[in-house]
Amino acid sequence: MRVKSELWVRAYLRRCYAENVPVAVVRHGDDAAGAIFICVHLLDGTVRLYGPAPAGAEGSEHERRWVTLLGGEPVPKAQAEDYLVRQWQYDPDLWIVELEDRAGRHFLGEVTPKNDR
Repeated sequence: MRVKSELWVRAYLRRCYAENVPVAVVRHGDDAAGAIFICVHLLDGTVRLYGPAPAGAEGSEHERRWVTLLGGEPVPKAQAEDYLVRQWQYDPDLWIVELEDRAGRHFLGEVTPKNDR
């Protein structure tokens, strides 16, 4: 059984705090099963966006898997916001967590590329 979204987000926030990385929950989704999106601000006007791997991804039954979104490259903040608004319209239970790290660290472990531009 997968850890509930709220617990996962709390642990993720603690990890970011431990690394002295500013982080905030900007959209609180469903506590039990809301999809989680991570937006890493690179402090140059661009962001990298990460989201949940598609259902059925190897190991996703018990642990969260992540994919890069928007081609995996830094994009203007407005482009990422547009993407997240579309996701929210599809699934209003989602979470959005934003952090600031000039080096682009995301603390998600292994991330799979996804071409969804």
